[in-house]
Amino acid sequence: MRIRVTRSIIPNLLTLGNLFSGFSAIIYISRNEFEIAAIMILIAGIFDTLDGVVARLIRATSPIGIELDSLCDAVSFGVAPSFMIYQMYFYQLEQTGIVISSLPALAGVYRLARFNVQATFEDKTYFKGMPIPSAALFILSYCVFHFKNYSQYGDFGVIVLYFVTLLASVSMISTVKFDNLPRPDWNYLKQHPWKFIITLSTIIISIITHGNFIFYFMVFYIAYSYIRFTLHYFKKSTK
Repeated sequence: MRIRVTRSIIPNLLTLGNLFSGFSAIIYISRNEFEIAAIMILIAGIFDTLDGVVARLIRATSPIGIELDSLCDAVSFGVAPSFMIYQMYFYQLEQTGIVISSLPALAGVYRLARFNVQATFEDKTYFKGMPIPSAALFILSYCVFHFKNYSQYGDFGVIVLYFVTLLASVSMISTVKFDNLPRPDWNYLKQHPWKFIITLSTIIISIITHGNFIFYFMVFYIAYSYIRFTLHYFKKSTK
């Protein structure tokens, strides 16, 4: 039996690194080691970025690569964050908690399936619906840096958790346009310099604040997308 080795094996291995990181995150969540789990999901995000970059560099994009990427994303950025919010709080609500916790995973898988049907190999400036890695970051940034101390905020912290869960889920299946993350490309930098400036500033401030700023940036990112969508909608309707 002969096994054919092609160039696509390199980005596919990176994609599987995404899945391994997501699976590891689930294990750590089951042990209530949420900070380590969050790090593993962030590592999954790095693999998720690298596989696409490498695939384009060596011209190894393929339909299998798209499907594999989505399957891995479903675990790392859908199931893992859903399990985290369940393990951190919603387990107390028994069956109702299971249903609520599952919403980001369900919405994320639907979002990935819709993307695959409409996907091309060209880079997009915008995504229709919030990308599942962004939704995962939104959930993680609240859970790990804010909600873990929810006893200090009382019921307000729980209310925000409900809001974050529902907003992330609705945003993924919506038709609202969300900006793609800036790419390490000189032409892209020249066309969208302000996006690089905002991203770089966010990284620096997040490091200074030990990660606390990430959640507030994600709130801004989502609010900006909805406001732009609403303004564009009314602008079209008045023509």
